[in-house]
Amino acid sequence: MEAYLVPRTPVEAVRADELPKRVVFHDGRLVQRPTPLVALLTVLWFPVGLLLSLVRVAAGVLVPMRWLHVAFHALGVRVVVRGAPPPPPAGDGAHTGVLFACCHRTLLDAIFLSVALGWPVAAVTYSLSRLSEFLSPIRTVRLTRDRAADAATIRRVLAEEGDLAICPEGTTCREPFLLRFSALFAELTDDVVPVAVECRMSMFHGTTATGWKGMDPFYLFMNPSPVYTVTFLDRLPPELTCGGGGKSSHWVANYVQKLIASTLSYECTGLTRKDKYRELADNDGVVPVNTDDGRKKRMAR
Repeated sequence: MEAYLVPRTPVEAVRADELPKRVVFHDGRLVQRPTPLVALLTVLWFPVGLLLSLVRVAAGVLVPMRWLHVAFHALGVRVVVRGAPPPPPAGDGAHTGVLFACCHRTLLDAIFLSVALGWPVAAVTYSLSRLSEFLSPIRTVRLTRDRAADAATIRRVLAEEGDLAICPEGTTCREPFLLRFSALFAELTDDVVPVAVECRMSMFHGTTATGWKGMDPFYLFMNPSPVYTVTFLDRLPPELTCGGGGKSSHWVANYVQKLIASTLSYECTGLTRKDKYRELADNDGVVPVNTDDGRKKRMAR
C-alpha cells in the first residue's frame, strides 16, 4: 500500500522524466496548470472559445469534405498532412477498400483523416454519444466487442463503403504512448495503411474518461488554434500481412503499433482500454446503453 502526503509549503513540480512512475493516464479538461494568470485567461477566453467552437463544429457539419481543409484553416484549425495519401476508392465494387489503422488521440481522428484525404471515410467505434453521431460529417459504425459480429461488420463496411478507419487502441491516450493494438483488423484485410495521428491543444483537452464524452469535440475546438497532424505511412507490403505473408494477426498488430510509435517518437505499451478506465474511472470502460427494443446492455467506451 502506498501513501502520499501533500507538503504545506509550495514545491517545484517534478519533471515527467524524473517521476518514479510513467504518467500514461490522466483526466480533466485543462491542459495547463491553473496558475492565477492562466485561470484568468481561461475564464476570459471561455465565452469566445465556446462561440468559436460552435462555428467550427457547424463548419464541419455543413462544409463539403473537399473544402473542409480550407474552412478549418480560415477558422484557425491547422491540419498538417504528411506522407503520401492513397488514391480514392475506385467504387467499381470489384475491390474492397483500404483499412486505415490509426492511433487514437480524440474522437475526431477519423474526421481529420477524412479532411486530409479530401473525401469522407467511414469509421468504426465502440461507443459514441448520440450528439457526436448526429454532428459527424462521416459515417460511423458501432461495434459491439463481440469478435465474430464485429469482424462481419468490418468486412461488410469495407466491401460496401470502400475505405474504413479504425483505431486499434480502442480508446484515446493523451501522453506520448501507444496502448496495445487489437489484432482483429489484421485478420480482415491485407490492404492496411498505418496512419500516425497527433493532436496539439493549448488550453482544453478534447478527451475525457469521467465526463460527458459528447462535449469532447466542442472542448477540442475551443482551443485558440488546435493543430492536427496526419501522417500517412506506406501500405503494408504483402509479406508483412496475414494473408500474403502468413504472419499472425498479433504480429501484424504489434508491427503497426511499433511503426506508428517510431514515426511519432512515442513509446509502445501493453496497456489497454480497461487499464485506462480502471485507473481513471474505477470501471472497465463500459456504460449502459438502451437498445432499439428498450433493453439495456453494456457498451465499451
